[in-house]
Order: sequence, then structure tokens, then C-alpha cells
Amino acid sequence: MSIQAINVRNQFKGKVREIIRGDVVSEVDVETPWGIVTSVITTRSVDDLALVVGSDVVALVKSTEVSIAKL
Repeated sequence: MSIQAINVRNQFKGKVREIIRGDVVSEVDVETPWGIVTSVITTRSVDDLALVVGSDVVALVKSTEVSIAKL
């Protein structure tokens, strides 16, 4: 499944492997069939997406930015 409403070609489906929470930003490691993709997103976004270890997500890679979408 790909996220069609978002204009990003590089989409990697995976599971959250680790979340390192900070006060403002958090590091989210996503395990994909092609390896680990790491994203630094706001801690508020982690909470809004209800991300936990094991969540099914899609890592959206555009240029040097990696975004996360929960499945």
C-alpha cells in the first residue's frame, strides 16, 4: 500500500523498531525490508500518530527529509 495523497516517490513500508523521545523532537527508527530508516520528527507528531514500537508505518523519503505516516 502506498500513500497516494502525498507526492513522494520513495515510500518504504515497515515497523517502528525504536523511538528515542526528546522534549521537542524524537528519533524514530523504522525497520524496512531494505534496512533501517531513521526519522527525526516532533514529539508531538509521535504522540498525534500514537506511534509505539511495532506500529506499521510508511517512511516517506524526499530529498534529505524522512516523514512518517501511520498505516
